[in-house]
Amino acid sequence: MSSRRSRASVSEEEINELISRLQTLLPNARRRGGSQASTTKLLKETCSYIKSLHREVDDLSDRLSDLMSTMDHNSPGAEIIRSLLR
Repeated sequence: MSSRRSRASVSEEEINELISRLQTLLPNARRRGGSQASTTKLLKETCSYIKSLHREVDDLSDRLSDLMSTMDHNSPGAEIIRSLLR
């Protein structure tokens, strides 16, 4: 079982590298600069950020639907929006 466990495990160095990469993707983590957040805090921030991105996508989708419902579907503006969505 120990050989199976060693093949499936990720080294501490790999985990640290992944955490470091994750930290560079989060806007709040970048603002902190060199300070190292705890892994737990970083993962919580990541979840929160992903949730906020989902809310933003939902909001933008609703706004786009509202906009499209008020436009003439054959108008140049509607065609531009459709081309952007492709």
